[in-house]
Amino acid sequence: MSADLRHLRAFLAIAEAGTITRAAARMHLGQPALSRTLHQLESHLGVRLVDRSTHHLALTPAGLAFREHAGRAVEAVDALLDPARAGAWLRVPLRLGHAWSALGGRTPELLRRWRTAHPDLPLELVQIDTRTAGLADGRVDAAVLRGRVRVPGTRTVRLPDERRMAAVSEGGDLAARPSLTLADLAGRTVAVNQVTGTTTASLWPAGSRPEISRVATTEDWLVRIASGGAVGVTPAATSQLHRYPGVAYVPLTDVPPVPVWLVWTDPPTHPAVPQLVELVQEVTGAPTADP
Repeated sequence: MSADLRHLRAFLAIAEAGTITRAAARMHLGQPALSRTLHQLESHLGVRLVDRSTHHLALTPAGLAFREHAGRAVEAVDALLDPARAGAWLRVPLRLGHAWSALGGRTPELLRRWRTAHPDLPLELVQIDTRTAGLADGRVDAAVLRGRVRVPGTRTVRLPDERRMAAVSEGGDLAARPSLTLADLAGRTVAVNQVTGTTTASLWPAGSRPEISRVATTEDWLVRIASGGAVGVTPAATSQLHRYPGVAYVPLTDVPPVPVWLVWTDPPTHPAVPQLVELVQEVTGAPTADP
């Protein structure tokens, strides 16, 4: 048998009333039922809390010490569950993780509309260079993920796909082209973020795959391209939020788009996650959550 909040309340009532009879009357319980509850708590803890050997009930030294801790625990739970005090813990920031581009060009709108709808609840964008943008290890409450990323114990909303862009050096011959194809990049070195990127050599036909240069961060990826040492392939959101000196973005016309997902734990780790999901759907025009 494990003890719970009911046992703490029963013990505190007995300690305050001075007798099990009076405590039972205050709690609208029968005396035998309250005596059993006290016995269950003592059995669970392996220590006697109440001395019943005298005419008047008294707490043992262990009972006196436990009463102080039990009182604080019950008070904390009551405060947490008090609707009048809910605003305090609801103001804990809601964390939205992303690997590099959040919602792309829609990100400012999301933040503006969130501040208007929830002025007392911060929405924090957290960039984390992992495949799940911090969701799998609990660093964020929800995450925008690109590509085929599966996170156990989560729910998802499919956001609009993003077309792919070629990222090239502004000083190179490809930057002035109105559009590019994978064949235009096949003879170049392609920089790939091996941690969070959505580009692999399998985008190209088996006989014309480019040389791959692996980088660890978005910053490394941008620097490699700006210096002319490589080209890149990336979702359109990167071109919207990562303008970088020396890097030009050119549309790719013969490559499938990148799937984008809003993902959160089930059950949510923050009470405002449903409001975030709803707003992201409105901002992006996404369908409803998966069942």
